Amino acid sequence: MYDLNFTEEQLQLRKTARDFARSKIAPVAGQLDEEGHFPAELLKEGWNLGLMNCEVPEEFGGLGLSCLSHCMILEEIAWACAGVNTSMAANALGSLPIMIAGTREQKEKYLGWLTREPIFAAYCCSEPDAGSDVAGMRTHFVKDGDSYVLTGQKRWITNGGHASFYTVLATSDPKPEKDLKARNRKIAAFVVDRDLAGVKVGKKENKMGQRASNTTDVIFDEVRLPKEALLGQEGEGFKIAMKTFDRSRPWIAAGAAGLIGRALHESRAYALERKTFGVPIAAHQAIQFILADMAVALEATRSLCHRAAWMVDQGKIDSIVSSMAKLYGADMAMKATTDAVQVFGGYGYTKEYPVEKLMRDAKLLQIYEGTSQIQRMVIAKHILSGDGQ
Repeated sequence: MYDLNFTEEQLQLRKTARDFARSKIAPVAGQLDEEGHFPAELLKEGWNLGLMNCEVPEEFGGLGLSCLSHCMILEEIAWACAGVNTSMAANALGSLPIMIAGTREQKEKYLGWLTREPIFAAYCCSEPDAGSDVAGMRTHFVKDGDSYVLTGQKRWITNGGHASFYTVLATSDPKPEKDLKARNRKIAAFVVDRDLAGVKVGKKENKMGQRASNTTDVIFDEVRLPKEALLGQEGEGFKIAMKTFDRSRPWIAAGAAGLIGRALHESRAYALERKTFGVPIAAHQAIQFILADMAVALEATRSLCHRAAWMVDQGKIDSIVSSMAKLYGADMAMKATTDAVQVFGGYGYTKEYPVEKLMRDAKLLQIYEGTSQIQRMVIAKHILSGDGQ
C-alpha cells in the first residue's frame, strides 16, 4: 500500500538537514554564487552530519537510508542553495552505478571510501556531442590482455574537478551505428581512480546558475584500467546508466521542491511587506494568484517526488513515474522562480534579493539528467504504446 506517513527518524533527518541548510548554507549562498566557489569545507560539514552518501548500505559504512529519506534531505538543502544540493547529490550519483552493478570488492573499496573520508565522486556520462543521446558517445575502450585502455572526453561533469574517483560510460566502438540497440550493446561502465596516469581535469564551466557546484570536463588519455574496474559485464553499461537515472530522477524533483518552496517563502514575505497604492501587494488578487499557483506546484512536485522515491524503496522502480516527477518538478521550479522575480518587480532583477539566483538555478533542472523534452518523449511513447492506460 502506498504510504507516506513519515517516521520519527525521517522527521528528525529533515530537521537536521533544515537546520544545517538555513544556518550554514543560506547565509553564504549568495557569495558562493557570486564567486563561483566550490564550498568543500561546507560540504564536509554536511558529510559529518550524515547528509551525504546517505543511501550507501550500512554494511559499507553508510546510513542505508531510503530514497524517500534522501529526497527529504535534498529538498531542505536545495531550499538554501541548489548548487550545494547538486554537489551533494553528485556524490550519490557517482556511487549509484557501483551500488547497482558493483562486485562486493568494488563496493567495499569505493562505497567504503565515501563513508570513511569526506571525498567526492562524479558520474561521467555526457560528452561534447552526446548529452541526451547516451548511445552516441565517443569515449571508447579497448581490451588489452587483462586490462582496458580508456580514451575520451566527458563534459558537464559535476564534482569533476574535486572527485577522487569517477564512474565512466564508454563504448567498444565509437563509429556511428544506425541500429540504436546495437550501439547500446557496445557500452560498458567503469570505475576510474582520479590518480591514474592519463586522467586529467579539463576546463571549468562558467555557468549561469548553480555556480557553487563544480562542473568540468574530464579527459581520459589512454588510461589503463585493471579488469577489476569494469562494472557488471561488457555491454551492460547502457542498462546500468538507465537504472541509475531511474533511481536518481526523484532527487531532481526533490531539488525542484526546494526551489519552489524557497520561491514561495521569499515571495510571501515580500508581498506582505511591499506596499503599492497604500496597501501591501499581497492584497492584490494578481499576487495572490501567483502565490496560490506556487503553493499548488510545491505540493504536486512533492507528491510526485515522494511517490517516485517510494516506488524505488519498494523495489518497483518505474521509469515513467521518475520521468514525470523530474519533468513536472523542473518545469514548475522554472515557473515558480520566474514568477517570484515578477512579484519582486525591479528588485527581483537585482542581486539585492535572492530570487534572481533562484531563477538561474532552476533552469538547470530542465537540462541535466535528461532534458524536459526528452522526458516528454519518454512519457508520450509510454502513453502511445498503451502502457499508460
